[in-house]
Order: sequence, then C-alpha cells, then structure tokens
Amino acid sequence: MNETFVILHDIRSAENVGSIMRTSDAFGVSKVFLAGYTPLPTDRFGRAVPKISKTALGAEVSVDWESRDDIDTLIAELKEDGVKCVSVEQTENSVNYKDFNIDGAVAYVFGNEVDGLPKNVTDISDAVVEIEMKGVKESLNVAVSAGIILASS
Repeated sequence: MNETFVILHDIRSAENVGSIMRTSDAFGVSKVFLAGYTPLPTDRFGRAVPKISKTALGAEVSVDWESRDDIDTLIAELKEDGVKCVSVEQTENSVNYKDFNIDGAVAYVFGNEVDGLPKNVTDISDAVVEIEMKGVKESLNVAVSAGIILASS
C-alpha cells in the first residue's frame, strides 16, 4: 500500500485542523504535517487544544503529526524521499482531481481558507489538482476539500 501524507499550510481554523485530522485517520494517512501558522493539537505546555480535540475526536492522538515552519524545505525533503507532492488549488494549470492518477507515495497540500496556497508552493509541487465547482461558489471549505481528495486517492 502506498503512503499518503497531508500537509496543512497556514490553516487558520483549529476546527478545520481537527476535522482534517479525523478524516486523515479514517483514510489511513501516514502523517499530517502542520506548516506555517497552522494550529497544533497541543499547546506549548503539551496540553490538548480544545477546538482541535472537539472536532478530531481523538484523531489528534491516533494520527501521527509534525509541525514544520518552512513548507519549502518540507516539500523538498518529501520529494527527496520519493513522495510526490500534489497541491490542491485552483490555478491556471490545475487538473480536475478526477482525471489525476498517481502511483507511489503522495503528499496532498492544502492551504489557507481565504488565500489558498501561495504560488511558490504550487510551483514546487509535482502536480496541482482542483475540485471542479459547478455552482456559484468558487471554493469549498478546506476540510471538505480534504475529505473529497482523500476519499478519491
């Protein structure tokens, strides 16, 4: 079985982090990387963060996670280890996630709820996929997007 990783970059909402941790547990994600200013499941004293615990329902303990300040270095390290890094973002060159297939280990990168992923991150990714929006809204909640992408991989 191929490993799947999740990278959360500059996520603002602790509830979104908890929800994605729970979804990651459901789909057997090997590790969740919390990059930039994404909230961590524990505070600086090692205590559980209530907003994450509430939505993660224990997944913040069952899913391996790691905090990283520099996403560029993280992506470079994963790529050196043979992990394909796939940004989930709407860009000029993104492809529909339904039309995307990958063999081997993969890390899906999700970005900020308002600003998405910065261009430097999509530029260094191996691929960029998007979820086609058929309604009037331009995007989905990041936790919902993570669920869709992880369910399809």
